[in-house]
Amino acid sequence: MAAQEPIAPVAHPIQEHIAQLAERREQALHAGTPESIERQHARGKLTARERIDLLVDPGSFHELDMLARHRAHGFGIENTRPLTDGVITGWGTVDGRKIFLFAQDFTLFGGALGEVFAEKIHKVMDLAASTGAPFVGLNDGAGARIQEGVVSLASYGKIFQRNVSASGVIPQISVILGPCAGGAVYSPAMTDFVFMVKGTSHMFITGPDVVKAATGEDVTQEELGGAMTHAQKSGVANFVFDDEATCLEQVRYLLSFLPANNLEDAPYYEPEDAPDRACDGIIDIMPDAPNKPYDMKQVIAEVVDDGEFFEVNALWAMNIVCGFARVNGRVVGIVGNQPKILAGCLDIEASEKAARFVRTCDAFNVPLVTFVDVPGFLPGTTQEYDGIIRHGAKLLYAYCEATVPRIQIITRKGYGGAFVVMNSKSIGADLAYAWPSAEIAVMDANGAANILLRRELASAPDPVARKAEWDEEYRERFANPYNAAERGYVDDVIDPRDTRRVLVDALEMLSTKKEQMPARKHGNVPL
Repeated sequence: MAAQEPIAPVAHPIQEHIAQLAERREQALHAGTPESIERQHARGKLTARERIDLLVDPGSFHELDMLARHRAHGFGIENTRPLTDGVITGWGTVDGRKIFLFAQDFTLFGGALGEVFAEKIHKVMDLAASTGAPFVGLNDGAGARIQEGVVSLASYGKIFQRNVSASGVIPQISVILGPCAGGAVYSPAMTDFVFMVKGTSHMFITGPDVVKAATGEDVTQEELGGAMTHAQKSGVANFVFDDEATCLEQVRYLLSFLPANNLEDAPYYEPEDAPDRACDGIIDIMPDAPNKPYDMKQVIAEVVDDGEFFEVNALWAMNIVCGFARVNGRVVGIVGNQPKILAGCLDIEASEKAARFVRTCDAFNVPLVTFVDVPGFLPGTTQEYDGIIRHGAKLLYAYCEATVPRIQIITRKGYGGAFVVMNSKSIGADLAYAWPSAEIAVMDANGAANILLRRELASAPDPVARKAEWDEEYRERFANPYNAAERGYVDDVIDPRDTRRVLVDALEMLSTKKEQMPARKHGNVPL
């Protein structure tokens, strides 16, 4: 009997479907053409997937809507329907902590936003808010998709609405890695932090061509809306870095200072820096005369864990310093006058910068430590005409509104209304400490002499000698911390070298602080 031919196994129908799925996934992973990817790299930019790989922990990214396609018609767009539709969305982890994200893909439609593109972003924003996780947007797009008309504009509006709903609930971070123009800029503007990269990031409402047509001004993209413009002049960019890899690494670093949401505390890390370490270096930092400048950032570095201070808006409104640090493993937000710049005076930009930072810390349960060396508000008609009264009130409002632990440390000058605004005891600081070098008064000796001693000096036989006597008398009576200590406006006068130990103990004591604001819809910030 002849041997039978073996019967070939019949492939299960599911295998064909699995193969189709694998093919579609492969198409989605390589949706941009090799030429478009080459152009992206030639501009000094990474692709959307390369950026995600740098941002999240290896192997942690879970993509959503990989197989989405637009459904638009007109102007030939119906003939090009790539998978992902030009934006990659999903969730992953950073240092093991969950985040949600989107990454605009400039290799598809120039990263322009259409209806499906926006729906993908809406979905992950809703998931981030409902699960209580930070949201990061990697922006590199040409704005609204012209072929989709008003649908694109409405889709932007729904993103803006979600930005506002999530504000103060989850941290929102925008990373600008290419163009961001027109209405697209308003989503980053409403998030908590904006990162930019020198040379490749641009943000503006109207581009150079429109500016030229409307005003006659000749301006380049970089001058109009580059990273350094927004870091130094507008204050829109909180952080600026030289390249994308560094930028994304610093996004990860920022997230280490922030809680997942407003109901949690920021991550605690076991400190290696001794809590009772003396801050001996402060003695060398402080100058030997009250009118000499010093660097407040050096003081901060002496006090915080391992000298690590992550500054926010480092290149804008440099007369005030804001940033994150840790004290005995606990995250703190630090605000400090900078005597090196404008003698540490408060002006319009410094008030806005600090107010924004204070409100961000308060929203996310980060205690506030304020180092005070402020001679007053910056005088001049420009400041008055531009509204220093209104803008200065923003910082005052922010501190008064804050319910997180608040500690004030007066290092040197504390004069006038600016002293009150800088988290003084009278506006609700939980604890106020002064160094022996502190001068707390309505104004300095010269200003007081011009008001109280004007006539006497004019008729004195030796005005110089009388003025010297006055200065000494004023210092003994007012320009010291002891009058304030007698009245309880400062809780203690401390040795500067004990500042770290005092802060460690104070933050531990205040860790259980609970404070409720009056029931209301919302306050009316002096915007």
